Amino acid sequence: MERICTQCHAILGATSEAIVCPACQGKLIEGSALPPSEPLAGPPTEVDHRGILLPRRHALGGIISPQ
Repeated sequence: MERICTQCHAILGATSEAIVCPACQGKLIEGSALPPSEPLAGPPTEVDHRGILLPRRHALGGIISPQ
């Protein structure tokens, strides 16, 4: 199970013990993790100091983030 923020939609890591979203102080809900269709190549997912999962890095080295 993964925990997702209802306001900013941040996904928290499994080891995070936060009761509110560390980014926006929003409410966290339990969501079912999607079954992996196939293992993704590349480095494993990164978790920042707040416990939020970061998006995968782009092939050129940058982090893909919405504009």
